[in-house]
Amino acid sequence: MAWFVNALLIGAVAALAIVRQFRAGRVDTDRRWWVLPGILAFVALREPDLLGGDRHTASAAVLAADLFVGLAVGAGWAWTTRIWMETDGTVWSKSTKASVVVWAAGVGLRAGLFVCGAMVGVHQGSSALILALAATLLVRSGVLAWRVQSLHRTPTAAPALTYGDGVPRSPWKEPV
Repeated sequence: MAWFVNALLIGAVAALAIVRQFRAGRVDTDRRWWVLPGILAFVALREPDLLGGDRHTASAAVLAADLFVGLAVGAGWAWTTRIWMETDGTVWSKSTKASVVVWAAGVGLRAGLFVCGAMVGVHQGSSALILALAATLLVRSGVLAWRVQSLHRTPTAAPALTYGDGVPRSPWKEPV
């Protein structure tokens, strides 16, 4: 039954994160942006089968690779997110089409890691996926908070450029 709860948790958090990030949303850096990734990491680390089976070294290597992919996806997602400041000083963000590419690459890499792990006899439970998702969300939130703070330090309210932006857009208008 624990696998079912973990699967629901993974699906709900991933769906919520993806849907919320592809709509323009106000960024509030005063919130505790690390709480959700911390809860996910706690849930993942409480599972006894994080390094499942008798192949602990291979399982640890696959888990480390999965965490590295999670960190890279989180950083890529944060850097492909467009942020801008309104005239009243509020900061907004919205993921871009490049963010979709980052997510797709992350899913493909994780699927490849799962297949490679299965080929060497490593059983990967849902707790490894939850831990990688926590790493993704933690890095994304941290980099985005850092980018927002650097936006506040600039003397003008110009939008921060993301990958693929050729020219700065107006800070008050979101393209349709």
